[in-house]
Amino acid sequence: MKTKSATAAALLCLLAAGGVRAEFAWTDTEGKHLELHRDGKPVARYVYEAIDESSPERREETFKPFCHLFFNKYGHYGELLTKGPGGKFTHHRGVFYGFSRVSYTDPSGERHEKIDTWHCRKAHQIHRGFSATEADADSASFTSEIDWIGDDGGVFATEARTMRFSFDGADLVVDFESTLSTKFPEVLLDGDPQHAGFHFRAHNDVAEETENATYYIRPGSGIGKPGVAINWSEKEDNEATRDLPWKAMCFTLRDTQTTVVYLDHPENPKPARASERQYGRFGTYFEAKVTPDSPLTVRYRLVVHPGEYESAEEVAKLHEAWLSQP
Repeated sequence: MKTKSATAAALLCLLAAGGVRAEFAWTDTEGKHLELHRDGKPVARYVYEAIDESSPERREETFKPFCHLFFNKYGHYGELLTKGPGGKFTHHRGVFYGFSRVSYTDPSGERHEKIDTWHCRKAHQIHRGFSATEADADSASFTSEIDWIGDDGGVFATEARTMRFSFDGADLVVDFESTLSTKFPEVLLDGDPQHAGFHFRAHNDVAEETENATYYIRPGSGIGKPGVAINWSEKEDNEATRDLPWKAMCFTLRDTQTTVVYLDHPENPKPARASERQYGRFGTYFEAKVTPDSPLTVRYRLVVHPGEYESAEEVAKLHEAWLSQP
């Protein structure tokens, strides 16, 4: 069952032989999204349209920013890999970050409980602008300034979200860094593994057509069986479900396999509790406290790989390589 994409390697060799070095480039559709292209094809699209409360449908479409990724079976890019609004669980969107149970006391002394920036019920996230965008032949990045809005319509935290994109051979490498700050005495972040943290969600076609083919690669147990998910719970709180340095999900989309590797930085808050779903969502969740003197910074890396990995050792090396970088 384990195969590699020889086509991807062949394409890269042809590009190298021809002396072609494609440039990354950003295109901003103002007020809607920032799209990254390479060699004229889309690589990523950061969707940041401001919340529109004119109807329930429009609110649902615009209640938080997220990032689409594009990829295809040739190890290149250009076809949508991720899910947007709608489909199975509309609040799952590409590469996204939030918490279903946030609590804080505002300056007036009013206590706010169960503020939800995951499903964005009453609360929401809103992009305010870009503090940086960069692109060259090797990589591209942006930093989005995001307000986290509570049930009273006020800002309780601000986030600087940076995403960086590059290629390592045929693999698309996505680095995610977020710093969440507050002026309130404290903001408590909480939730559960299925409804909080940093997550990836594959295209909705996986949920509708191929979810039984999805399998995971995990530290310790290696390559898992299709259709089997392992999730953290209070009863299953062990080394298979908590504080995993990495994990990989292989799913079938458009009759081909793609593997997404999720790398968790050791300095991120712990315990980090694992979440897996066969329809194509996975990630981790943690509890944290944010204060004016102690903002929360997290770092993750996603590696999008055409095809499948031969072994868990191949995936583990990606984590080692990431941590060895300056």
